[in-house]
Amino acid sequence: MSGQSNGHKALAAGGVAAILASACCLGPLALVSLGFSGAWLGNFKAFEPFRPLFLSVAFVALFFAWRRIYRPAVVCKPGEACAAPQVRSAYKVIFWGVAALVGGSIVFPYVLPLLY
Repeated sequence: MSGQSNGHKALAAGGVAAILASACCLGPLALVSLGFSGAWLGNFKAFEPFRPLFLSVAFVALFFAWRRIYRPAVVCKPGEACAAPQVRSAYKVIFWGVAALVGGSIVFPYVLPLLY
């Protein structure tokens, strides 16, 4: 890809930030549903103050990924990854998957009381 990024680093950063943003709430629920238990699950609540920071990082990363993925198609040399339409389609699908993960991280703490 010779110096041009298609946004995969921004997508990865957005995904990691979304997972960290939901670690305070989704982490214990996932572990309990897998059969783990114990008082140590309450330690996940320590991530709660950092949730706005993680969500902000996720939004910034998604913005940069959106700019790279949905920009006008540049002229690519034959054989480069950006020349294949399947690659662009795959990045778009992954982008919207990560965006759904970030959206779930936003609404999950408000839906969580309905699940317990």
